[in-house]
Amino acid sequence: MRLTPDTTLRALDAGRVLIGGSPLRVLRLTPDGARLVERWLAGEPVAAAPAHRALARRLVTAGLAHPRHRTARWGPQDVTVVIPVRDPEDSLLHDLRAALRDLHRVLVVDDGSTTPVPGASARHPVSRGPGAARNTGARAVTTPLIAFLDSDVVPGPGWLAPLLAHFTDPEVAAVAPRVRSAPGRTALTRYEVARSPLDLGREPAEVRPGTRVGHLPTAALLVRTDALRELNGFDETLRFGEDVDLVWRLLAAGRRVRYEPAAEVLHRPRATWPDLLRQRYGYGSSAAPLARRHGPAVAPARLSPWAAAAWTAALTGHPYLALALASGTTTLLPRKLAPAAVPAGTSLRLALRGHLGVARMLGSAALRTWWPVALPALAAGRAGRIALGAMVLSQLRDRPRDVNPLLWCAAALADDLAYGAGVWRGALRERTAVPLLPDFTDLRPERGAHR
Repeated sequence: MRLTPDTTLRALDAGRVLIGGSPLRVLRLTPDGARLVERWLAGEPVAAAPAHRALARRLVTAGLAHPRHRTARWGPQDVTVVIPVRDPEDSLLHDLRAALRDLHRVLVVDDGSTTPVPGASARHPVSRGPGAARNTGARAVTTPLIAFLDSDVVPGPGWLAPLLAHFTDPEVAAVAPRVRSAPGRTALTRYEVARSPLDLGREPAEVRPGTRVGHLPTAALLVRTDALRELNGFDETLRFGEDVDLVWRLLAAGRRVRYEPAAEVLHRPRATWPDLLRQRYGYGSSAAPLARRHGPAVAPARLSPWAAAAWTAALTGHPYLALALASGTTTLLPRKLAPAAVPAGTSLRLALRGHLGVARMLGSAALRTWWPVALPALAAGRAGRIALGAMVLSQLRDRPRDVNPLLWCAAALADDLAYGAGVWRGALRERTAVPLLPDFTDLRPERGAHR
């Protein structure tokens, strides 16, 4: 195994202090550990010594570095593909089957289609949902690995090899590729290319709630067969969010899950804007059932109590109180990070960057999840209206230059409002406020060692 640094990684004090990851971590190393990490990040493989493996694992789980395996334990012959379908378009299923022609084990599960799907390996008389269809396929699998693919995705060339390499680590239970929207010329397809919720970005990640990649979609997911069966498969009572639930249950069971964007599949966007908004509403409606199972993992925002107080004061028209709170937390951070030998200037920059990050997070949550309460409250005051305008304008950051900015903002707002409506509907149905509440966290230094 070799390690590559995360794009956020910074080394201070001759490499003995590492800063980066998601959420931000500060890791203090011994001099020997610092020299080891320097060699690993320069390309030297991690030795099999338990202490070396433990330190490398610490870097990976903190999101400071990412593993690269030169060889894979398993190959394509060890993978069975399971494709759940319901009234699929013939052309889409044909394209997917053609992309999988090199794989000998492909199971199509017909989840109650109006017209039975030719060549399906199993069929439900009535629709039982995607989780049930995947479970039906998984029960027939005899290989060590299962690749779940939706019928509206097409894997790119060489998509499987980067995923298989991660299973060299026996603790890794699942790996997902990047799911990119297929390009097109319509405003809808171009919007999906830039803002698809299935596309988790170009950076690899250790998957955990509250991090840069907190979940994975089963539009494309490679998972160990035994790990799936230990958890009795997908929760069939969930029509949305069953993939998020599975990943979080794997993590709760002590398994590791990776996101690997070196592998890609293309996903066909929704055909119409109403279809897209119905999808987003459905995604939002899964937050409350997931909250019943996983608590604050579904929180719409994560921040420190002091940052929350500062920005609340600013948005409610109390700028001096907000400035005092923000200044207090900014000046306290150097003292908190001093035991890790983080320079005061670096601590201050981290604090300022943190406040800006909180502003972006709260703005996103206000438009996406809290809008039934946040929009009237913000519109009531001058400071709130200014903040609201900034939130709306921030939607333009992903806009292609030749797309009308008004159309883009309208689409982004409709997207967020549909998702938030689903969250509130689910919260009322489940009688829980958990998916509406922020999760309060704090930055603390960690210590790593090597002897």
